[in-house]
Amino acid sequence: MAKGRVEIYTEACKSCLYCVNTCPKHVLGTTSAVNSKGYQYAVPVNPDDCIGCAMCATICPDAAITVYREAN
Repeated sequence: MAKGRVEIYTEACKSCLYCVNTCPKHVLGTTSAVNSKGYQYAVPVNPDDCIGCAMCATICPDAAITVYREAN
């Protein structure tokens, strides 16, 4: 099975939560911290569950997410 890794450019995140709601493995959540624009941003809360499907990156309207995938 493929293993994925999600990186989020926190300064571009506007906390729309599309990525959080789209992830089939519930990898992403939000933090109580805010970026320089005052938005809470998405973070990987269950990073080991990422399968690298990149649905989060595809739906992000601000291109704030990059997904890396490697085969085991």
